[in-house]
Amino acid sequence: MQFTNDRVSVYALPESQLTSDYAIDIGTRYRDASLIELPGGEAWVFDYGVMVFWGIDEDERLSLLHRLKIQSELLAGEHQEHFRFTVGAGEVKLQKDHITLSSDDPLLRLAISHALAQSIKLNDYELRAQHTIAEYSHLPKVLAETGSIKLGRRDIASIRGHLFSTKSDIFLHYNLLDTPEFFWEYPVYELAYNTAAKYLDIRPRVELLSNKLNVIHELFDMLADELKHKHSSFLEWIIIILIAFEIVMVGAEGLLSLF
Repeated sequence: MQFTNDRVSVYALPESQLTSDYAIDIGTRYRDASLIELPGGEAWVFDYGVMVFWGIDEDERLSLLHRLKIQSELLAGEHQEHFRFTVGAGEVKLQKDHITLSSDDPLLRLAISHALAQSIKLNDYELRAQHTIAEYSHLPKVLAETGSIKLGRRDIASIRGHLFSTKSDIFLHYNLLDTPEFFWEYPVYELAYNTAAKYLDIRPRVELLSNKLNVIHELFDMLADELKHKHSSFLEWIIIILIAFEIVMVGAEGLLSLF
């Protein structure tokens, strides 16, 4: 293929713009990705909201976004990465954000695109995790100093649900830790994917992110258990007071019956 330029651009749509049935129904389908051929290049569009452009200039990119009914402003934020590529002899290589392809094979580019798409999707979760850590990093210190946290049961349950949802997306929904199903049918391209995934540190980043989420989750599990204990203690005191009140009433009735 004759490409317009040597640029690879990777964009992630904001999570708020995705629906549960988000998918592209044009182009050639390969499991969770679609190939859309354009003048001077191609685009790989992934169902989980990532677009990888190979050699496409700005006008063609905007034209495709218009066809897909995607606002171009959605791709103008921080969720984007750019690389250069060339086609050469030998094996696939990635060095200093430059991709060297061993052949002009579109499925080889798809193998690389899978790793690029997973990496930028992971970027989004890393940013969200950092925001969550920054927002609640003061809680352990406050708990150590005062022995209590000013968060209700509903707030803690909501945060725990959010953390669980994030981990579920990483490990179940988007399969960021798994080899994409595409390679079940085309195992010859898996080596190229592994090369790109290793360069992008996908597995170590997922494991580090998981550890960070686990630490936060353990903190809120502890807070939830503490609130449950306080609530149980409160109920126990109510029961004790009610029993004491009943004893007093029975005693009072016994005294009155004597007169």
